[in-house]
Amino acid sequence: MTHTTSLEALIVRATELASTGRREILGIAGAPGAGKSTLAAQLVAALGTDRAVLVPMDGFHLANVLLVERGLRQVKGSIETFDDAGYANLLERIRNQRSPETIYAPHFDRNLEEPIAGAIPVYANTPLVITEGNYLLAGEGRWPEARTALTETWYLKPPEDTRRRRLIERHMAHGKNEHVARQWALGSDERNAEMIQATAGIADRTITIACPS
Repeated sequence: MTHTTSLEALIVRATELASTGRREILGIAGAPGAGKSTLAAQLVAALGTDRAVLVPMDGFHLANVLLVERGLRQVKGSIETFDDAGYANLLERIRNQRSPETIYAPHFDRNLEEPIAGAIPVYANTPLVITEGNYLLAGEGRWPEARTALTETWYLKPPEDTRRRRLIERHMAHGKNEHVARQWALGSDERNAEMIQATAGIADRTITIACPS
């Protein structure tokens, strides 16, 4: 069942997770263009960097040179174009992190269209780690191991026309013309979305964020 909620209510829940006295990891899943990275960034901004840090799944994109070598460049973003084992291992390290260790997570640069290693420091005294991505609920490969490291998972489900529009706009913002942007959004991205949407029932919460009136 999908529940309509507000950003404020989600901030309250994230604050509760950051207040348990333990390391907690919140996972936000959803199809491409669902607004996962926007919501995750809003939660970190609301809690402050002393209480929350964002570690996106997109940092585990395989490099373009490898995708070209494997004939996967035109389906970048599909599940086979990610390092699922690396992501699962990182979340396990983060779950068990102890002071004074600092863990360095990768970041995905959308301008370069490449992952950047060691770009996000995760400090042991930060209580809440938020991670977001398409495949947090996937059942193949090492994705289930990644999910076991998560305290709680949310599946973000906006209206489909809104999601597709956001996705086309995002592709255009990063250099694609409108025709190519639509091809990506309604082609490879849409096939990925169908697979991702089938996993929504695994999430602890399936949510739509109500727009302010």
